[in-house]
Amino acid sequence: MVPSEKKARVTSRNPDLIRGIGKFSKSKMYHKRGIWAIKAKNGGVFPKHDPKPSPPKPSEKPPKFYPADDVKKPLANPRKPKPTKLRASITPGTVLILLTGRFMGKRVVFLKQLPSGLLLVTGPFKINGVPLRRVNQSYVIATSTKVDNSGVDVEKFNDKYFSKEKKMKKKKVEGEFFEAEKEENKTLPQEKKDDQKAVDTNLIKSIEAVPDLKTYLAARFSLRSGMKPHELTF
Repeated sequence: MVPSEKKARVTSRNPDLIRGIGKFSKSKMYHKRGIWAIKAKNGGVFPKHDPKPSPPKPSEKPPKFYPADDVKKPLANPRKPKPTKLRASITPGTVLILLTGRFMGKRVVFLKQLPSGLLLVTGPFKINGVPLRRVNQSYVIATSTKVDNSGVDVEKFNDKYFSKEKKMKKKKVEGEFFEAEKEENKTLPQEKKDDQKAVDTNLIKSIEAVPDLKTYLAARFSLRSGMKPHELTF
């Protein structure tokens, strides 16, 4: 180890003889410290320095109490979300195979891509029971089969069309607390039923014009023993 350098010992100019009593008097220290020379240099007056300006006091007092839990604040994200790029194999009218969800294995017809990046598809409902719905392109297989959907109008369909209305929770009265809750009848609005029928009518005409296409859409896709998915051609 490198030996540390010894610091010079700082001693007082007026050492204590005993505790509280210095060796030199006040007048002796006046000359010894050279205060007379400083006063003579400044016109016989000991110079005074202006005090440093104190920081401005905040107008609002800080709160005396703080919340027990930390309040999370969302971070500002300057990046703008980029629109989802559609796969080259997926074009309007392409038959897709659903890989997840309630209708897994069903074949559907792709209609258009919504602003959120999700795909708008339909069964049609009359053929295989798949209604108008949104799916993620990551969970579909695009086939080489296509359906003519030139006569289908899908301009009115957007992400807001599929959003659900938020219902306000009602407070339970004391008498209703022990009563069994009745199940609400979940019925589809008549407007959406009409939209489904309008889309399917034009699609079914194009499907029936192609031999065996209706049977192909009605059949569910599944893998059997001996089938290798990486060798299949869709």
